[in-house]
Amino acid sequence: MNILIAPNAFKNSLDAQSVAEAIALGLQQSRLDCQCQLFPVADGGDGTGSLIIKHLNGTFINTPAHDALGRPIAAAFGLIDGGRTAVIEMADASGIRLLKTTELNPMLANTFGTGELIKAALDKGVTKIIIGMGGSATVDGGMGILHALGIEFLDGDGKSLKPIAAELINIAAINTSNLDKRIPGCEIIVLCDVDNKLLGPEGAAAVFGPQKGAAPAAVTMLDAMLARFAAITLQQTGRDMTTIKHSGTAGGAAAGLYAFLNAKLVSGANHFLELTDFNRMLQNCDIVITGEGSIDEQTLQGKAPAAVAAAAKKKGIKVIGVAGKVPAAHSEALNQVFDQLLSINSDPVDLATALKNTRNNLIITAQKIGDQLALS
Repeated sequence: MNILIAPNAFKNSLDAQSVAEAIALGLQQSRLDCQCQLFPVADGGDGTGSLIIKHLNGTFINTPAHDALGRPIAAAFGLIDGGRTAVIEMADASGIRLLKTTELNPMLANTFGTGELIKAALDKGVTKIIIGMGGSATVDGGMGILHALGIEFLDGDGKSLKPIAAELINIAAINTSNLDKRIPGCEIIVLCDVDNKLLGPEGAAAVFGPQKGAAPAAVTMLDAMLARFAAITLQQTGRDMTTIKHSGTAGGAAAGLYAFLNAKLVSGANHFLELTDFNRMLQNCDIVITGEGSIDEQTLQGKAPAAVAAAAKKKGIKVIGVAGKVPAAHSEALNQVFDQLLSINSDPVDLATALKNTRNNLIITAQKIGDQLALS
């Protein structure tokens, strides 16, 4: 039996490659006679860029940058397509994983370092840039990125503002005359792992601000700041960043890049599968196993396991989904996408324990899957 193992990362536990390896090991320990192909996937979240570069045999370019709090760091981006396309991982410069929990502060954190990576890529002569925006520590609407590329944010007195979220509320004008002249000739594609728009109860501040250290009062302020940014942007460019699908991605950075860099915001999962020619992997495949940390009906809104399952279903291939957490109640929507959904946690456990045991539980679950398939 030919099995394609195509999981996303299990957040805060294992990256996608490690998840795939654990599932393969469990299958090999089972009674099933099988051949496993490992094809870790992503949807724009943290780790997407690295997987694209590896799948397409790209090269990594090291470059200095700054983290979300402005400290110098060593970062990297990738080149694919014969050096014509750069792949940038926002989390490599502006990521939450680069900060201590006590340092999280979206009022002060900014995306400037990601802008530095874009400039470094342009220096290599690329004409296309793909950006995976998951895992950022920021809610600045992309202000830092835009500042790094030459855009100036001005207050009512015409003075330049620091490129941090706390200053968004003071924007009176935006000077784009010094925007890097190479930007108009470069196609920019933003891989988004969420559908959220910029503002409101489902917006960048409300949904993602708390994960990045924002207390309730700060969430309200951040939403107002992003609204101010959007209003000035609409006034000057005619582009309404509040109505665009995916605009809440990465603390609204996707919205800023859409408005000022003409970036195309796309479903990260679907674009990833297309870019890496995932359909090729489905040839001569009997079963697909996919998964991520949690699978529920929200997974169907652009997450990698759902995109993998949809691609497999089109070819009539059975799909098994595994996750740390799956719905206890029946879900017709999920059942239309996944033939079987399994939790790797056999008993209710606290989150810390579940995360610690992810690899072992994946192996055990995969072995059970293999034994079950051997009997069918």
